[in-house]
Parts: sequence; C-alpha cells; structure tokens
Amino acid sequence: MSPKPKATPKAKAASKATGKAAAAPQRLPIRVSNPTKVFWPQEGYTKVDMLLFYVKVWPRLGPYLKDRLLSLERCPDGMLGDCFYQKEKPHGLPPDTPTKKIEHDRGVTNTVVGGKLETQLGLANLGCIAIHVWGSRARDPRKPDWVCFDLDPSTGSFADAARAGLLVGKALEALKLPAYPKTSGSRGMHVFVPIKVGPDTSEVLEFAQTLSARLAAAYPNQLTVEGRVASRGDRVYLDALRNGHGQTVVSPWCLRRRPKAPYSAPLAWKEVDPRLDPSSFNLSNVEKRLAAPDPWEDFWDHRASLKDAMKAIRRL
Repeated sequence: MSPKPKATPKAKAASKATGKAAAAPQRLPIRVSNPTKVFWPQEGYTKVDMLLFYVKVWPRLGPYLKDRLLSLERCPDGMLGDCFYQKEKPHGLPPDTPTKKIEHDRGVTNTVVGGKLETQLGLANLGCIAIHVWGSRARDPRKPDWVCFDLDPSTGSFADAARAGLLVGKALEALKLPAYPKTSGSRGMHVFVPIKVGPDTSEVLEFAQTLSARLAAAYPNQLTVEGRVASRGDRVYLDALRNGHGQTVVSPWCLRRRPKAPYSAPLAWKEVDPRLDPSSFNLSNVEKRLAAPDPWEDFWDHRASLKDAMKAIRRL
C-alpha cells in the first residue's frame, strides 16, 4: 500500500493562503473525496486544484476526449505514491459515465469513454492525473482520426525532442500533411496529424512506421526506430507504436505527474525551440495560456487523407 502523503509546510501555507480547498468543492459538479489531499508537495497543489484545472481547460480539452476511449492511469497519492493502470471502468465514477465494451485476449473490458466534464472530474477524483486516449472514437475503435508521432529523447533533454520535432514537421509538410506539435508534459514531444476516418488501425500504424523508418535512415545520428533502449545511444526514438490498436497517448491539455505540475501544451511551430522549457506550461499559469490564441484552433478543420502520402513514402 502506498504511504499517505503528508502536506508539507509549503503546501499547508499555499492551501491556507488561497482558500481553494475549502471553497472549490461547492463549485464542482461532483463530490470530491479528500479535496485537500496534496498531490504535488513541492508546489502545494491539492487534488481539488487539479480538478479546478480541468474545469478551466475543459473548453479546449473536451473536443479531444469526445467519444474517445480512455486508458486509466491512477495515482491516488499524487507525486508521493505509486501508480497503476486500469482498463475497466472503476467504481466511484458518476453512474451515467459512458463506456464501450472492448473485446481482447483476456475477455471484455468496459472501457470508459470521454467527452463529459463530469467523467473527467470523476476520473481526476480517483487519482487520474494524466489522460491517456486512443487514436479512435468509441463508435469504431479500429478507425483512428489522427496519427501520432511520439518523440522520446534518449538523453532526457527536451531540446533534442524539439530538434527531432522540427525534422518530423518538415517531412509532413513535404507530404502535404497538416502537423500539430505539442509538449508531452514530460521530456518529449508529440506531433499529431488529423486524418479523415477511413484507414484501419493497421494501415495508420504502417504509415507512421514507414515514415519514421525513412526519417531515421535520413538522420541516423539524430533519430532512431530502435526498440532496444541500450541501442539508441543519444538519439531520439520515434515511437510509431502509439498508433497501434488499443495503444494510447496523453491528450492535449492534460496534467502530468511531474514536478511543477506541467500539462501537455499544444504549440505553434514557431514555439518549437530547443530552448523551450516544457515545464513552463503548468498548473500555476494555465490561465495565461488560455487567454492567448489557441495554436490548435483549426485542428479538426484540416483532416487529411493518408492515401497520397503513403504512395509518396513508398516511392522514396
């Protein structure tokens, strides 16, 4: 059993100074258990601070969760405890939480479907800090509506991920595909391509793997598709497997279990810079980001077809 986190003097002072923990539960559409429980001790952020974050970002977050299948990472003690993954709908969610029956090797799972604020707050109340989403919607789990390129820097440096992201972005531009970058909320980056529903998961995965392999061959000192960590050296790993059936990636605008409580921030390409500190996008200053224009505002207006792009890659 994970130890129960204790509020640090800094955390207690922050809670007392803001008064958030006492007032916030009355403004939320669900009952919050242990609202003053500290999830980020160094910063003093409580569980209810996390729920209020999701209320603030919901207008931008919601479209990426609507009717989308979720995989749950539960961290009931925040930064101080262990986490575990759960695919089955847990007890404690609102009774009308939507689910989708998903068949797999071990049977059938009642998978939670996102899209309602009450669902998101219920999950956060159960310790789901991050939001892990499928690339497809519940109505057709084998028909993704985006491609995701997950850039994992072996050095642990976001600067390397940013440089790799720029290479991926140029390749997608050459293929005449729309590309949207974001921080992962941790050390890496993601590049999303919104696509027209049609190709099966296996076809989308093949596209992502093929392009990743071509890029790794073109930039062998910077990029790799090597699955073995020990063989990657200092190169950035292009993880195309995020596009496999049932695989997930953290959504835009979701918090991460990391110091400073960063979130996965949608970026404009001009912001993709090796000097960028991804933790600068965090719970404490999200209002500033929300007040600025949304760099992904037109994301769903540019759904692309992979057919021509796949043909072009195969000719390389």
